[in-house]
Amino acid sequence: MKKNTHLIQAGRGKKWVGQAVNPPVVRASTITFDTMAELAHASQHKGERVPFYGRRGTATHFAFQEAMCELEGGAGCALYPCGAAAVSGALLSFLQQGDHLLMVDSVYEPTRALCEKILRPMGIDTEYYDPMLGAGIADLIRPSTKVIFLESPGSLTMEVQDVPAICRIAKQHDIVTVLDNTWASPILCRPFDMGVDISIQAATKYIVGHSDVMLGTACANEKHWPQLREHSYVLGYCASADDVYQASRGLRTLGIRLQQHQNNALQIARWLADRQEVETVRHPAFAGNPGHAEFQRDFSGSNGLFSFVLKQGGAKAVAAFVEGMQYFKMGFSWGGYESLISPTLNVQKLRTASHWPYQGPLIRLHIGLEDPDDLMADLEQAFQRYQAAL
Repeated sequence: MKKNTHLIQAGRGKKWVGQAVNPPVVRASTITFDTMAELAHASQHKGERVPFYGRRGTATHFAFQEAMCELEGGAGCALYPCGAAAVSGALLSFLQQGDHLLMVDSVYEPTRALCEKILRPMGIDTEYYDPMLGAGIADLIRPSTKVIFLESPGSLTMEVQDVPAICRIAKQHDIVTVLDNTWASPILCRPFDMGVDISIQAATKYIVGHSDVMLGTACANEKHWPQLREHSYVLGYCASADDVYQASRGLRTLGIRLQQHQNNALQIARWLADRQEVETVRHPAFAGNPGHAEFQRDFSGSNGLFSFVLKQGGAKAVAAFVEGMQYFKMGFSWGGYESLISPTLNVQKLRTASHWPYQGPLIRLHIGLEDPDDLMADLEQAFQRYQAAL
């Protein structure tokens, strides 16, 4: 099947939808059984999409999990109440006291907070590494290294990692690789084809696509799926059937939405690159972006999220830029149909293992589905306010 056809068909088998078009919303906590044989069967197969208890899932969950496995290529998919929970659930499933975790330095800030506030006090040593390290990560591996965490591209500064090279090194040492694959969604790269063991999605973002549901997923390969599944269950992770239904419905339009996000974002990114106020544009599809060659090799397209760096300006000028926007709104997250803007005054403060080469403030944009001409007019006004405040 072609990509867009697959998005329509995935997780819509008759065993889940019956005669309906969409999987129904099945809400349940307790699952009841008429016989001891039924109970025994459910208990024996509770990890195999057989109803057992509500936290294990219902047909609504099973249909979406099947779709995610088809799209990303995993053997199984665990569901979580948000993307950050998917990260913590995956890491806590494979780390224990005394272990060493290699964490990419460009990682999403809440993941760094998890490492420092939860994992380190538990006796798990986190070491950060340069996102462009590639196969050089072999020099950082210790006997106690159990997990290498990747995020590619970095969701703030857009470095694209050499994921296959890192995964090859990890496999030589029997180290689990976990990739935050949210930027790519389930369709812009194939994480398991690159050697990744576990692929995480903040389904809150492009999968749901409407900024109204929190949901996380972690798909695992056959070797690591049983441990991820059971540890995540024991940790208490689960997701609402209503939220999972919204995510399942979001998959059907994901391809066409991403195409429009990509087209709009590339138009605006090229416009920004020509502006005298802009030092650089960080977009994986741009030749000057770190890891652009890896992006061309490993990804089938881009989306609406990228950043740019201003040549100068402090807090006053940045506030003038981002305040008073008509279409762009300040807010966390991304991946919805709306455009968002987010400033970072000092990227280097967010890093401990790599050097950020620019002095000016960074502005991250998520380009939504509005007309690009309106968005560029909005940014033009922002630049005028910015210049007046310098």
